[in-house]
Amino acid sequence: MKRNLKKAFCNCPVRFAHLLRKARPYSSKAKAGRTLNAGAGACALPCTWKGACDWTAAVSFLGAVFVLTLSLTASGGEGEGAITVTDMTGRNLTLDHPAEKVVALQPSDCEILYALGAGDRLVGRGAYCDYPAEVSNVPQVQSGADTNVEEIISLNPDLVLMNTMSQSEDQLKMLERAGIPVAESVASDIDGVYDGITMIGELTGLRDEAEALISSMKETFEEVSRNAGDFSRSIYFEVSPLEYGLWTAGKNTFMDEVATMLGLRNCFADVDGWGEISEEEVLERDPDYIVTISMYFGEGPTPEEEIASRTGWGSISAVKSGRILNLRGDELSRPGPRLAAGARLVYDFVHETDTESGVETESEAGTARGMNEDAA
Repeated sequence: MKRNLKKAFCNCPVRFAHLLRKARPYSSKAKAGRTLNAGAGACALPCTWKGACDWTAAVSFLGAVFVLTLSLTASGGEGEGAITVTDMTGRNLTLDHPAEKVVALQPSDCEILYALGAGDRLVGRGAYCDYPAEVSNVPQVQSGADTNVEEIISLNPDLVLMNTMSQSEDQLKMLERAGIPVAESVASDIDGVYDGITMIGELTGLRDEAEALISSMKETFEEVSRNAGDFSRSIYFEVSPLEYGLWTAGKNTFMDEVATMLGLRNCFADVDGWGEISEEEVLERDPDYIVTISMYFGEGPTPEEEIASRTGWGSISAVKSGRILNLRGDELSRPGPRLAAGARLVYDFVHETDTESGVETESEAGTARGMNEDAA
């Protein structure tokens, strides 16, 4: 069953939905919806949409059952310049020197490497690693349930970044028996993303760059939080469209963290992780904003148009005001540096649409009142 599950889902933090049919139910009125958390071990949107998925995020977006502690120590324990690291699953590994030839099987790890300026160290990438664009020039290896260990070994890497939600423990051990160090990364929240960046920075000898990247992300999150709302308005995240059965992001997801950051109330905060919902529930909860991560390939109605045209959805506040955003670049669906960009995109969307409709956030209104008082 575990292997079949991995075949059914690509490799993503936010692409699962309709394929899973045995996740535990959650109670929201009489609707017997399905939810997915870390125990289910799947990704979050239908694989038929896009292969840019990330099993590293399977745990992070589906609610981790335990908090992972990252402990990083650079030491000279096995020779000058050696690096000893405890990865995000508690496994210890030692490199004789900073990794120079890396195979990264998870899209988020590829993105972190490029963000650290170490993209040129990639000698192999997983099948769903597609960002940034130049990663397409790196040799692709089979990953997920079909990981080809021999193919990875043939690349002669001095480090493999992977996760046993996508690859098996046996495959990990095969790599280690071949003398190849393996580090596992997994994030259950934004702090976990920082831990992953720190770990990869240590393994590549780019600690300063990792610290700078984390500082940049924190600065962006702080910026979008300064003008946060008062939680009087709500947002609905649609991670699977009506065609495949509606699924949303509940608590213990990156999207929920971003909503909280912006002072918005998640319509489905009563859902733990990722859960299936009904149209009736969306209509009843009447969100002020809708964010969808559906893919669009240039034919037929756009995701925004499809949502607005659904029967009965014209009565929803977000649809009536045109507050529907389509994020199709995985900004909020991978546990990597672009989460900050995703938060900024949602922030800009909220404030631009509010400005157009003449709506003020509480902090904006307070600033305006202060300016008026000063002028008087």
